[in-house]
Amino acid sequence: MMHPTTQYALDVVEGRRVSGRAEILACKRHLDDLARSQADPAWPWMFDENKADKIFAWFRYCKHVEGKKAGSPIELEDFQKFDFGCVFGWVDRETGLRRFEKAYIQEARKNGKSTRMSGAALYLMAGDGEESPAVYCAAVDKDQARIVYKSAMAMARKSPDIQRRLKIRDYMISHVSRGGELKALSKDTQNKDGLNPSGAIIDEYHAHKTSEIYDLIWSAWGQRAQALMMIITTAGFETIENPCYKEYEYVKSILTGTVKNDRYWGVIRELDEGDDEHDPANWIKANPLRAATPEGLKKLQEQHDEAFNSRDHAKIRNFRVKNLNKWVNETESSYFSSELLEKWAKLGVTREVFRELTRGKQAVVGVDLSKSIDLTACAHLFALADGRIAVTARGFIPEGAVIAHERTDKIEYRAWAADDWVTITEGDVTDFASIRTYIDDAELNHGWVLHEFAYDPYNATAMANDLQRDGVTIIEVRQGVRTLSEPTKTFRDLVASGQVVHEGSPLLTWALANAREAQDDNENIKLSKKNASDTKRIDPASATMNAMTRLEALREASQDVNGDIKAGKWGM
Repeated sequence: MMHPTTQYALDVVEGRRVSGRAEILACKRHLDDLARSQADPAWPWMFDENKADKIFAWFRYCKHVEGKKAGSPIELEDFQKFDFGCVFGWVDRETGLRRFEKAYIQEARKNGKSTRMSGAALYLMAGDGEESPAVYCAAVDKDQARIVYKSAMAMARKSPDIQRRLKIRDYMISHVSRGGELKALSKDTQNKDGLNPSGAIIDEYHAHKTSEIYDLIWSAWGQRAQALMMIITTAGFETIENPCYKEYEYVKSILTGTVKNDRYWGVIRELDEGDDEHDPANWIKANPLRAATPEGLKKLQEQHDEAFNSRDHAKIRNFRVKNLNKWVNETESSYFSSELLEKWAKLGVTREVFRELTRGKQAVVGVDLSKSIDLTACAHLFALADGRIAVTARGFIPEGAVIAHERTDKIEYRAWAADDWVTITEGDVTDFASIRTYIDDAELNHGWVLHEFAYDPYNATAMANDLQRDGVTIIEVRQGVRTLSEPTKTFRDLVASGQVVHEGSPLLTWALANAREAQDDNENIKLSKKNASDTKRIDPASATMNAMTRLEALREASQDVNGDIKAGKWGM
């Protein structure tokens, strides 16, 4: 009889279970590794069915602590046996110690994650044979960290076979004979130094704004023979700087074989690109427990209908993230949706292609000059002969502020400067003369002819006057919705219709992802930050919108020069 872990993997790969591509790859990885371990005795890893069966048996000692099943033994579902079977069953061929140091599990909410992780935490504490075990239920704050801890505490108290092995207190659990500790851990926890973890459960990692807790635990790794970190999460609302999203991308790269890491296991249960999110048949990809029962599927349908019938963007977004496990890089008033960001990424070309497309072309230069110690930006806008527009943007930041901004903004400005997306100016304040130098050099090196200079009068008047004295047409751009709404909407429409080309600047992409809509009662919009102190900069996007206010004039001027410029679908 085939082992449940392998049987599940085979059923998924052969299509007997509805699964998303990422889960199929996780299952294929298990099957491929199994074949390799049998064919190559020199490969260090093997699948020990007894080790997998041991964790399965452990859960039969665990009792449900809430809901209709409260008090009854936990019976692992097939997908849960696959997860735990892989994590605990793969071992070093010679030592028998666990192969995997990390495990990443991402699926939609209400699929039993807390119950599973509570049982796993107790196993690492009492069933793993570790001397003086140290197991941490880690989360972004103490309340979230205590969710898994309190569930583990309640499970231990309801399970006589486990309770007799442990000394259970409200804020710490220890082993009766082996000592150690099981407790909650968050950034609020005092005395976090000196950790020596044998196990860690990081709960809802998507909610972590930084990798502080992850790094704290991982930096203490290596002193235990088979320490295990398990990350359990649903998708989240940010993809640009979110540490969990970076982990998600890394796990995907392991599953696709792009990156090799034999010590990291992961499974991601999500809908595939192109799946109909309104089709209940697809929901099981992200909801292996809920969508497998008529009751759970009915509840998902109710939540779907409530969200989409309301036409409330926030409710729809929450359904996609929490119930379909889809990363959505937007908030209620985001300028670019996650779908539009994906579209934007596909419109990027190499620098060489961009320079060839724009060489000799007239450009409107838009600037957004912030405080002299902040990031400031300059954008070039071109009207191409085929009706498309081309856009590029550059950032400027003073050398004296770089380190502080890297810390607050969570962006490696020096790396971007090395890649020539940002200019770091000398001194403690931005040298606005460097922007003029950049504009002049662009004309000299790339043939970008300065047609008009569109500027926000805040901080830019002196530069504008200098350019005017040199014969450049300057255009003052008032920063209200009446001026900016039409160009801001037009830019978004051009991206949606595929009529924009850019050179893949991570700086401009970051700014567009950060930008939110400020809207008046007449549905006029302009770009804004979440609040004045927000460190998610939008300056390159704002500079682009200043340039966009002159698109019609640029197209007319370009037509006069080229003779064959087309207005295009969104032409003015």
